[in-house]
Amino acid sequence: MILVNKETKVIVQGATGKMGATHTKRMLDYGTKVVAGVTPGKGGETIHGVPVYDTVAEAVRATGADCSVSFVPPYLALDGGCEAIDAGVGLVCVITEGIPPNDTAKLVAEAKRKGIQLVGPNCPGIISPGASLIGILPGNIFKPGKIGMISRSGTLTYEIALALSENGQGQSTCVGIGGDPVKGMGNLELLSMFNDDPGTELIVLIGEIGGTAEEEAAAYIKKNIRKPVVAYIAGQTAPPGKRMGHAGAVIEGGKGTAESKMKAFKEVGIEVAVTPIEVVELVNKAAKQLVSK
Repeated sequence: MILVNKETKVIVQGATGKMGATHTKRMLDYGTKVVAGVTPGKGGETIHGVPVYDTVAEAVRATGADCSVSFVPPYLALDGGCEAIDAGVGLVCVITEGIPPNDTAKLVAEAKRKGIQLVGPNCPGIISPGASLIGILPGNIFKPGKIGMISRSGTLTYEIALALSENGQGQSTCVGIGGDPVKGMGNLELLSMFNDDPGTELIVLIGEIGGTAEEEAAAYIKKNIRKPVVAYIAGQTAPPGKRMGHAGAVIEGGKGTAESKMKAFKEVGIEVAVTPIEVVELVNKAAKQLVSK
């Protein structure tokens, strides 16, 4: 597994808001070590038995937390993220959607400057099944196993993970990187981490139309990744000019199409599923090839 494990101590920023409170409870029920909540002005209260602090720095000093997950409103997300970075947590996961791209760019730059791992924004979070769940993913559909997953789409993460789990193919870690054009960790960093992870044997990469991240990933995989990769591109049937749900799913000048991304993967020998359910068939095929080696 990568990024999170059973020992990860989590702070929830915005823990007393509707979303924060709901998912604090779900993370606790899953077994995640949620050690503190943070809401300015509500220090001293508790949420589902978890102590709430006014600042991230106070929460880190009191609990030794090493991860923050943020549910704060978009207009406060930059300040909240920078506060977590300054407090010294090593991993910041921003669930909030609708953050202005300029704010996200500043947050990404600050995380890189301080050497902090940033996942999101506008993402479902991270799960290492059976160990820790950070964010809003439905934990019951994931099973422990040896498949690493990287995805721009929360819903497709759930659909494909469920299909894999029902087929007996569990996951080491699943990371939703979010659908915004400006984001923290992307395909290349996570491919590298899964490649080095002894608990991951095979990688599923779920991309979508828009941008060039998948084309860059294909070139990176060819040069650097030793493990089998199975890909799926969402938006294959999107009609031209149709507005898609993700801000990053924008096709400009014919670039970023599903065809160009699938072609890039196939040219370097990566199996590409035509439908989400076909990912399971390709994973089974790759797993059999691993066993036969």
